[in-house]
Amino acid sequence: MQNEKKTQQYSLLGLPFHAVSLEQTSREILAAINNQSSCFLSTPNLNFTIMAQDDADFYNSVIQSDLVVADGMPLIWVAKLLGLPIYERVAGSDLFAFLSEQPREKKIRVFFFGGETGVAEKAHHVLNQTSPGMESCGYYDPGFVSIDEMSTDSVIEHINACEPDFILVALGAQKGQRWIMHNRNKLNAPVISHLGAVINFVAGSVQRAPAKWQRFGLEWVWRIKQEPKLYKRYLGDGLRFLKMLITQTLPLVFYSKKLRNKTDTSNGHVLADTLPPQEKFIVSLKGSIASEKMNDLDNVFQLALSSDKDVIVEGAELQFLAMDTIARLLTFQGQLQQKQKVMLLKDFPAKIITLLRMSSVLNRFQLI
Repeated sequence: MQNEKKTQQYSLLGLPFHAVSLEQTSREILAAINNQSSCFLSTPNLNFTIMAQDDADFYNSVIQSDLVVADGMPLIWVAKLLGLPIYERVAGSDLFAFLSEQPREKKIRVFFFGGETGVAEKAHHVLNQTSPGMESCGYYDPGFVSIDEMSTDSVIEHINACEPDFILVALGAQKGQRWIMHNRNKLNAPVISHLGAVINFVAGSVQRAPAKWQRFGLEWVWRIKQEPKLYKRYLGDGLRFLKMLITQTLPLVFYSKKLRNKTDTSNGHVLADTLPPQEKFIVSLKGSIASEKMNDLDNVFQLALSSDKDVIVEGAELQFLAMDTIARLLTFQGQLQQKQKVMLLKDFPAKIITLLRMSSVLNRFQLI
């Protein structure tokens, strides 16, 4: 993500979200296209967030993304409850429409990948007839085949030959994220994202909920009206969300505040091991690690990444971790994964373990 250090992330229901608005997100997308830099955009809604709790590959696709935005009003409500500065829902459909509706001399070249039979082709034609800011440079419907079968050299070559700026994937969230992870290093497009519903909205096969319904978090009711088969999914998500809210998020609100009030938030230290070279890179966290220490944390993590070693994060003297620090630990773990390295948390105090558990992230870390 462009300006990664300037745009903070926060841990929310177990995932790291960037605190960005729709306009800021569109600027990041345009910057990636203009600079030809990689931007894997993930747009978790409540269903996406719930699925990531149980699917490690799905979760890993988020922590390895360059930009993660909150696409769901329940996420915004929970952020408000936790006092996190994630104020605006950034729906993938709103983002795509925003980029599409802005007239530009050099249009954003879009490739539609997936969707139900005939939908990608229809979206291709509709976009080219209606959009002042985008043009479809191609489409491909792989059908109901495996990820390997839709990732052949001929498929990837076809997409790259179309020279897209933005690959819009529509395969179902889990399969779509897996396909992106499987192929992102072979695809030349700077921006890639799974925006499953968008292809239907562009094609006109499904109508978007009215703005008022979206604002009050009732888009799911409209979606069920349009696609009745979704009701089971929304019911399951709602029940799981309530359980997380009652057993983890609400206790976290009070526990995090209690820990913060007991510590001096200005008294924190992030240290890199300066001893002679060892098998693993050692990072020590002491005191309270919050926003004020984020630059220090980023600098040390960059040193750790450049060492090309597994990393041990020592936390015996930790007093408090803020939600932005937890998010940074998650994304750092994703960066290590891309290098086939691991992170171990050593000697973290019981109160910090409790904080991680209430934040729905404890199972993401290896403790020693």
